[in-house]
Amino acid sequence: MTTPNSGRHLVDPELLRFLDLVPRFELSDETLPEVRKGGFAFPADPEVSAKVATSSHIVRGPEGAPPVELIAYRPLATEGRLPSILHVHGGGFVGGRADAHAGKHQALALELNCAIITVEYRLAPETPFPGAVEDCYAALAWLFEQPEAVGVDLERVGVMGESAGGGLAAALALLARDRGEYPLAFQHLIYPMLDDRTSAGRSLDPHPGAGELILTHPNNRYAWRSLLGAEPGSEGVSPYAAPARAESLAGLPATFLLTGALDLFLEEDMDFARRLIRAGVPVELHVFPGAFHGFDVAPDVDVSKRARRDSRAALKRALHPTPAGSAENSAA
Repeated sequence: MTTPNSGRHLVDPELLRFLDLVPRFELSDETLPEVRKGGFAFPADPEVSAKVATSSHIVRGPEGAPPVELIAYRPLATEGRLPSILHVHGGGFVGGRADAHAGKHQALALELNCAIITVEYRLAPETPFPGAVEDCYAALAWLFEQPEAVGVDLERVGVMGESAGGGLAAALALLARDRGEYPLAFQHLIYPMLDDRTSAGRSLDPHPGAGELILTHPNNRYAWRSLLGAEPGSEGVSPYAAPARAESLAGLPATFLLTGALDLFLEEDMDFARRLIRAGVPVELHVFPGAFHGFDVAPDVDVSKRARRDSRAALKRALHPTPAGSAENSAA
């Protein structure tokens, strides 16, 4: 029988101090209000903030639903239309805020010379599926229908998210593919939450080291139950809720996927990457040893720095691809 810290011996030694600083909590209807009050926010650098335009937009929501709030960031010194990232925040479908990422998004927009638009989608359990993904689709529709509002180059629009936000980004990519209205250039998924069956006893090959650190099976079950309005692992779950349920992944955009070897989502993430590759989708998969869910936010840890570096490099390539035949793309 495992204990809550039974995987500590597998953790990258530099991450152990960060692990001990992360508060433990159990998600439930009773604890959810307090959990929502907390949460991590990326601090803003005043010098960076002064170089980035930040704007709020209220856009038409899904039919019969309230409007959707967006926050957009773009470098002040750049004119014209920019490649863009539609970002979806994490929080287990039940928490998180778009503005908590302000510091990170300002820095990314400046470094990558792009626009970043993040979605304040409705949360479960108050709003179960398909509320959140349809809010994200409404944001995507607005970007394509009013690109001048933020100055977006419609040839280079991608989606990005972490954890539950990564799952919603992947679901949004499936929805965009199937509706055929708004083409995406890429999807950038950070330890995405893709499969309700992981914590439902339906995994074919459960990972013995996962579900012990930071993200637990009980919290994952609560998150999925909140989103689905049913027990995870039930029959008939939509792929637009759990992207791993999609019968085909063909036709999805080029994908970057990053996860940790101790993450509860490791197996579902690797399987999703494998299926994408087999479907002919260009995939870049990174698995970091000794790393648990959320490890990349640790500020002064080598494995976390490498994860952030690799993520930024992939975003730069996706947003600003080197033209075929250019000197940079030619063999030496």
